[in-house]
Amino acid sequence: MSRRAAPGADATLGGVSDGTVVVELTDAPWLPAGGRALVVEGGSPHAPMCLVRLLARRGDRVFCVPREGAGKLDLPTRRVEADDPDGARAVAALATAVTGGPGNVCFLGAVTNVVSEAGDDYPWPTPSANFGVWVTDAMPVVEGSWISLAGQDVPLRDRHWFPLLARSGSGGTARTALA
Repeated sequence: MSRRAAPGADATLGGVSDGTVVVELTDAPWLPAGGRALVVEGGSPHAPMCLVRLLARRGDRVFCVPREGAGKLDLPTRRVEADDPDGARAVAALATAVTGGPGNVCFLGAVTNVVSEAGDDYPWPTPSANFGVWVTDAMPVVEGSWISLAGQDVPLRDRHWFPLLARSGSGGTARTALA
């Protein structure tokens, strides 16, 4: 993926104009020096959306599939094309692939990388890049695993998006429906 500038993005806020910042990580280890990661709950999807993830829940369990390349379990994920700035088409395609139809998909929040300067090894747009999580009420039709969120040894705790999941509980907060 080539880096693309985020039109109108504010490097200080990471392009976040709505939603609530629930976690801010300074010098996040996956970012270039000086980069920050903001975990933003609610609001609306922001451009540039780089990856979309789909959250399906069944009680205290979430649906996961092996991550492409690494094989670690993660929420179903799809890369967003440059001509889909807020990820709407990508998340609709992901929901259809995972659940067999678009279903009722709502934006939960995003992790926003805020990077003012990056080298060629950083593949995402600057000064901000968004990685969104959408919730679906449909059940998956593809193979995967239901991972429990109960207890302290949850294998998903190290995911950048986990604070969104932990805060959403079973009911979540206000979300933006995908039109």
